[in-house]
Amino acid sequence: MSDIKPFRIDITAEEIEDLKTRLRLTRLPEKETPDDWSQGLPLDYALELKDYWAADYDWAARQAALNRFDQFTTEIDGLEIHFIHVKSPHASAQPLIITHGWPGSIVEFHKVIDPLVDPVAHGGSADDAFHVVCPSLPGYGFSAKPAETGWGVEKIANAWDTLMTRLGYSSYFAQGGDWGAAVTTAIGLANIGHCAGLHVNMPSAGPTKAARENPTERDQRAFEGGRYYNQWGAGYSKQQSTRPQTLGYGLVDSPMGQAAWIIEKFYEWTDCNGHPENILTRDELLDNVMFYWLPGAGASSGRLYWESFNRAFGQDGAKTVEVPTGCSIFPKEIVPTPRSWAEQRYTNIVYWNELERGGHFAAFEQPGLFVEELRRCFGLMRRTG
Repeated sequence: MSDIKPFRIDITAEEIEDLKTRLRLTRLPEKETPDDWSQGLPLDYALELKDYWAADYDWAARQAALNRFDQFTTEIDGLEIHFIHVKSPHASAQPLIITHGWPGSIVEFHKVIDPLVDPVAHGGSADDAFHVVCPSLPGYGFSAKPAETGWGVEKIANAWDTLMTRLGYSSYFAQGGDWGAAVTTAIGLANIGHCAGLHVNMPSAGPTKAARENPTERDQRAFEGGRYYNQWGAGYSKQQSTRPQTLGYGLVDSPMGQAAWIIEKFYEWTDCNGHPENILTRDELLDNVMFYWLPGAGASSGRLYWESFNRAFGQDGAKTVEVPTGCSIFPKEIVPTPRSWAEQRYTNIVYWNELERGGHFAAFEQPGLFVEELRRCFGLMRRTG
């Protein structure tokens, strides 16, 4: 596989010094008028983050930790794709590709890779083992940035199939949340024979006719999530789906601008009891931000919305996924889709579970629960496949 090249994150001292200089010179806005997060990232927390990032965040140590898994790049359709690939020692292991979304990155999966690859060492059996592949979306992290239009979720899904077959996997499972769920769903929609089953922790489908006419309590919870999102939470997606280039100038130039744009969503979309650092460490939050800041991905990551937004999340409702599907619904998901809605789009749901804790960034927030969900879901598919 000479077209697959080893990769390591290797950021120069000059790049880190530039970051620290920009942080020291940051011009911040005045304090928000309400005493909460309703206008976005609060100034007091922004000041804490800025000072910690500039003085105490140890990039050398974090880079070493982020390099602990084998990483590679390969060119697909003219674009260099960066990915983690860790093979299991167990003969029964099944290939699994896991896809992140925005404002996440492959950093989300660092806590779940080991237990997925070597379950015997983490409370499972060899029959739960996976060969794990975690690619960075085009324009995200250390994948290259598309220089022309066309890299929407369908093209990414095809690229992921190419990646898995290039790695020698003629059959594989696929998993994702957020844009990762859209890409994983697109793999299922294509259904070209390589994907044996998929799991999503953000299934997206519109309401049933019954839900619109006579909603149950469960339907109402989903409607409420959608209403809140549309009224208060969707500004970022409108901007990124219409003018990602305009937005990118500020995000690529200002590390605090990029951090605020991302971390506010970790407050809103995690099951964090009022503060993102209740569920993730400050270093983990900044590690994820660094996957946007270092490669200057503020505009390129937003372009996925411009390319795909009108097609990715259920608007192509006439199309259905027929491959075996599992869904895990975490309570702080943006819209906690009911099973009756999901069954309109995913016609072969073999696993469904609604959990009591966790949010949008399931693997990052609740790695133990996430791993157990994948073991149960794909365990069913292995036994019946």
